[in-house]
Amino acid sequence: MKIVDAHHHFWDPIRNDHPWLSQQPPIAFRYGDYSALRRPFMPPDYDELSSRWDVIASITMEGEWNPADPTGEARWMQNLHDEIGRPVAHVAQAWLDRDDLEQVLRTYRRLPLVRSVRHKPRANPAPGGPPGGMTCQSFLEGFRRLSDEGLMFDLQTPWWHLFEAENLSLLAPHVPIILNHAGLPSDRSASGLAAWRDALMQFAVLPNTFIKISGLGLAGRPWQIQENLVIIQDCITIFGPHRAMFASNFPVDGLCGSFDTIFSGFDQATTNLPAADRDSLFYDTALAVYGMT
Repeated sequence: MKIVDAHHHFWDPIRNDHPWLSQQPPIAFRYGDYSALRRPFMPPDYDELSSRWDVIASITMEGEWNPADPTGEARWMQNLHDEIGRPVAHVAQAWLDRDDLEQVLRTYRRLPLVRSVRHKPRANPAPGGPPGGMTCQSFLEGFRRLSDEGLMFDLQTPWWHLFEAENLSLLAPHVPIILNHAGLPSDRSASGLAAWRDALMQFAVLPNTFIKISGLGLAGRPWQIQENLVIIQDCITIFGPHRAMFASNFPVDGLCGSFDTIFSGFDQATTNLPAADRDSLFYDTALAVYGMT
């Protein structure tokens, strides 16, 4: 099976400025202790972990480089691509509600590797509470600017804020919105999964939305297909194979399971699907969405 890994990181916190990977004390993190991540993760490290799989291309995600230098990581990643041909696309940091957005977007016009941007909007720690960051006028105006630049938006937010994305879709319907990590379904109770599923179905109605099936780990527990099978299959059912893509989220998801474990789980979850649908999930959708075909 050919693979396009639709979401992973390269970083070197020894040489580059990733505050969460280098400074003390550590931040609160959804997988708990992340000390194992506080070291370089570069192409040779990725290749060693994925050696049993035919990864033909991959897309890097911004790794929370110091926001005082929002374009620094993208420029570094472009240089890496120019040197070794990897990654094939990058999702860059951009703060949609900041005054420097125009300058940031101007820089990305000169970086052909950048296809999308990510800004994690303000979110509540649990369902309920006030509206999140996607309702802020400055965020909405920044999102609209992406349409002018031909950029996509990678959205990372818990499922209980997905209803807010309707405003984004109406404001700029031609900007693809790619949901990261399946909407973060951390509550695996029957009621929690039912609410997640309902939110996902409402989000999937928006015609410019896609989903990355990744980031399914749980704090303090190993990645197991038994716990993730229904989530994987629900994502595929709700979005369809042509709007869903698999991703490793490495090295982060390495805290929960090996590359082999996670992609073997994806393989097992789709074993009964037609070959064309599996091709879409493992590589074709990512190639098409990120403009690599």
